[in-house]
Amino acid sequence: MSDGAFRRRVEELMAQVPYGHVTTYGDLAAMAGQPAASRIVGGIAHFGDPDLPWHRLVNRFGGLASGFHGGREAQAQLLEQEEIYCTNHIVDNFKDIRWQPHL
Repeated sequence: MSDGAFRRRVEELMAQVPYGHVTTYGDLAAMAGQPAASRIVGGIAHFGDPDLPWHRLVNRFGGLASGFHGGREAQAQLLEQEEIYCTNHIVDNFKDIRWQPHL
């Protein structure tokens, strides 16, 4: 899969993350066919389509992204608008709201 095709697939998958749920960099990488590419997913998120719900993307422990535009506080505020709450920058109930449809 070319870099452009991988990017498009990641963005397609990110667009599908349901309201009130989160997914991880590794989950998106695996769903897009490259399970070892979680860091690449992070780069795509940082420079990706601003209309996608990147605030729903967290690390494998449910931690908020240090590189999120506006910082972790901004990401937490966007998640709270979806009734996703965080404690110490970690998503509460992470295992319950983690979106992994193809894994």
